[in-house]
Amino acid sequence: MESQVRGGTRWKRFAVVMVPSVAATAAIGVALAQGALAASFSVSGQSFKVSADQLVGTGFSQYGAIDSGYTMDGKKTAHPVAVSAFKHAEITNLCQSVVTPDVPIFGNVSLILRAGGAGAEKVQADNIYIDVADLSADATFDNIDIGVAAKDASKGPGMKGGGEQANPFGFAQQADKATLKNVKQTAWATTAGTFKLSGLKMSLSTGVKECY
Repeated sequence: MESQVRGGTRWKRFAVVMVPSVAATAAIGVALAQGALAASFSVSGQSFKVSADQLVGTGFSQYGAIDSGYTMDGKKTAHPVAVSAFKHAEITNLCQSVVTPDVPIFGNVSLILRAGGAGAEKVQADNIYIDVADLSADATFDNIDIGVAAKDASKGPGMKGGGEQANPFGFAQQADKATLKNVKQTAWATTAGTFKLSGLKMSLSTGVKECY
């Protein structure tokens, strides 16, 4: 079975549908036994943008969660997210950017990271979790299941577990393989077992300079 999706999806709205108004804090022993990462941390007050020419991932799953964190002035806040998980992912021409506003003397400061571009090997990641707020891509899914209970999405690496705020009985989807082209997304966090960045280049500059 193959499913194609074209265009943009408002993941903030999508995540709100998937996550109950009061999210259960789940320490899921099953996910840990399957090798999922027990990583949970407070996210910063800055989301970041990621673009890529192509992402090919095997062992895909996606479920709703809430990321707790801080605003830039230190107040506690929370963000509904769609957690996209892959057992293995290969990324072509990765760009990641984050803008820090109102830095004394300099004003806005932009950090841009690039890897897996021309002349370099593709970026490789294992057991990667991306907490997505907004996504636009052309996507193809192989053998997709929609409406699986999050804890039973066995094609992916499992839920993160630990202190993750996610309902294991909530909505999820999974697929043997996901191919995303022309990727543009905003995320609050990325967690991976391994993350190999070939041809890594990082730059800092003043002003607002982003991947897209």
